[in-house]
Amino acid sequence: MCPQGPTCCTITMEENLASLSAQETEGLIREAGRSLQASFNSLHRSFDTYFTELHGRSERSLQEVLSSLGPLYSQNTRLFAELYTDLRQYYRGSALNLDENLSDFWSRLLERTFKASAPTDVTLSEDYFECVAKQQETLRPFGDIPRDMKTKVIRSFVTARSFVQGLLVSADVVKKVSQVSLAEECTKALMKLIYCPHCRGLASVKPCSNYCSNVMKGCLANQADLDPVWQELIDTMIQVASSFSTEPSLDVVLSSIPVRIYQAVHYLQENMDTFTAKVFQICGTPGEPGTGSPTTHEQKKKSGSLTALDHKPSPTAGLRLEIQVSELSSKLREMRQYWVQLPVALCSKVAAGSNSQDNCWNGITKSRYLPGVMGDGLANQINNPEVDLDITKPIMKIRQQIMQLKIMNNRLKDALEGNDVDFQDASEDISGSGSGMCLSGQCARSRPGLYAYAPETNPVGGAAIVYISVCNLPLLLPFTILLLQR
Repeated sequence: MCPQGPTCCTITMEENLASLSAQETEGLIREAGRSLQASFNSLHRSFDTYFTELHGRSERSLQEVLSSLGPLYSQNTRLFAELYTDLRQYYRGSALNLDENLSDFWSRLLERTFKASAPTDVTLSEDYFECVAKQQETLRPFGDIPRDMKTKVIRSFVTARSFVQGLLVSADVVKKVSQVSLAEECTKALMKLIYCPHCRGLASVKPCSNYCSNVMKGCLANQADLDPVWQELIDTMIQVASSFSTEPSLDVVLSSIPVRIYQAVHYLQENMDTFTAKVFQICGTPGEPGTGSPTTHEQKKKSGSLTALDHKPSPTAGLRLEIQVSELSSKLREMRQYWVQLPVALCSKVAAGSNSQDNCWNGITKSRYLPGVMGDGLANQINNPEVDLDITKPIMKIRQQIMQLKIMNNRLKDALEGNDVDFQDASEDISGSGSGMCLSGQCARSRPGLYAYAPETNPVGGAAIVYISVCNLPLLLPFTILLLQR
C-alpha cells in the first residue's frame, strides 16, 4: 500500500495499520455524526417542550373561559377534553384526520347547544339531531368561526408536527449515514495518508492539506451526494420555523382555541331563534305543536345570555416565540453544509497547517502536493488521484437516505401550504379537501425516519402518496411492455 522504497513496515504491519486507519477515521465520522444528532435532538426537545406547554396552557384555560357557559360546559367537559386529546395525539403522529375530527367536534357541540336551548318537555331523537347536524354547512349556526378556526388550527398543527418529524428524520439520516463502512479503496488511501509516513521514518510529518482533502473527498463521495437535498431540507425547515411567527402566530392560534369556542357558542345563542326557525322548516317541529317555538327560545336566551369575549394573549408569549424561532433558524443554518464540510473537518485533525505545505507528506515523500483538489460528490471523483472509485456504483444505503430526505422535504413543503400529505388520497376527485381525506376516515400512516420506509411523494396536487395494489398490476402490464419496447 505504501510507496516502494526503504520501509520499516512489513506487509502484515501495513495491513494492520490500514485496518487501524479505517477504524480511526470511521470513529471520527461517527463522532461528528453523534454531535450533529445531539444538536437535532436538542432542537427537538426545545421545540417539543415549547409546543407542549402552549397546548397545555390552552387546555388549562378551558374552564376559565368556558365556565360562563354553565351546564353547557360542565355537562360536556369530556367533549372539550377530547378535542385537546385529538390535537395532542395528532401532533404526536397518531393516524387522525384533523379536518374530520374538527368537523365532528363542531357537529357534536351544535347538538349539545341546540339540545340545551330546547324546551325541557321536548324529547329530540338521534335522527333529529342528525338532521340538525347536516344543516351546519348551509345554515352556519356558529358563523364563520368553525371554518376560520379549522384553517388556522390545521395549519399550525400540520407545520408543528412536520417540523418535529423533520428534526427526527434528519437526526436518523445522520445516524445511519455515519455508520456506513468505508470502502476497501478508501482503506488503502487512508493507510497511505496516515501511516505510510511512519513506515518511511517520517512519523512527525503531517499530510499535506490538499492531499488529505482528495483522500477524504474520495472516501466520503457518497456522503457528499446528500448535500443538495440536505441543504434544501434545512432551508425548508427554516421556512417552516419562520411560519410559526406569521400572523396568526402559533402561540395565538393555540391560546385562542377556548375563546373561539366561546365566541361560537355566543354567536349561536344570539341567533338561536333564526337558526331554530330554519331547522324547524327543514327537519320539522319536534314535539307537540307550539312547543319549541321562537318565543320559548327568546325567553331562554334572555335568561342565560353570554357576553362577547375578546382574546388577549400573554404579552410575553410573542417574545418567547420570536426567541424560539430565532434559535431554531440559527442552529439549522449551522448544519446546512455539514456533508461537504465533513472532509474539511476530518482533515483539520490529521493534516498539516497552511504554513507547512512545502514540508508535508504528499503520499510519496516530504514535499509539496501538486494535484488539484477534487470537487464534492461521487461524480467529481472520476479523476481523483488518491482514491480509485467506481462512480457508477453508489452506496445504496446512502441513496435510500437521500430518498428519505426528499420525502421529508416534500412533506414540509406541503405543510407550508397547510396540507397534510399523510392524509392525501391518491385520487384528486375523491379528495375534495386541501388537507386530504381518506375514504374510511382511518388513513394509514408511515412516519418517516423512525418508522417504516415510505415511497417518495408525488409533488403534484398536494404531493399525494400513491399506493399500487396487487389488483392494479394487470392494468400496468401493457404500459410496462410498451416501456420495455422503447
